[in-house]
Amino acid sequence: MRKVLDYVKENKKIIIVVVLIVILIGAVYLIDKLKKPSSSIDASSAPKSATEIKLTGILSNIDGVGNTDVMINESDGQILGVVIVCQGADNIMTRSNILNAVSTALKINKDIIAIYSMTV
Repeated sequence: MRKVLDYVKENKKIIIVVVLIVILIGAVYLIDKLKKPSSSIDASSAPKSATEIKLTGILSNIDGVGNTDVMINESDGQILGVVIVCQGADNIMTRSNILNAVSTALKINKDIIAIYSMTV
């Protein structure tokens, strides 16, 4: 026990630096873990329904729309909402065309359709 105490006294600065480095690494790990919740779901990797796939294909072919991702929220066969993320959503005419196409294709009210611009 005496040898350990002597070692600690002689190398006090080194031990403090090592402990601080370990604490810093732990803090960085915890902060990173808090920024990325493990329970989050990546919508782009979720399986797509046949309707979502068809709608994505239709919208992608509309002039000015570009790359498109579609999510349809359904309950008991009833559509509760539609989210569209596409490259051309910044253009007001393209947004209007998307809104009309989705409303017509799914026979739903335009109020439950949300259109957002895709980040590049």
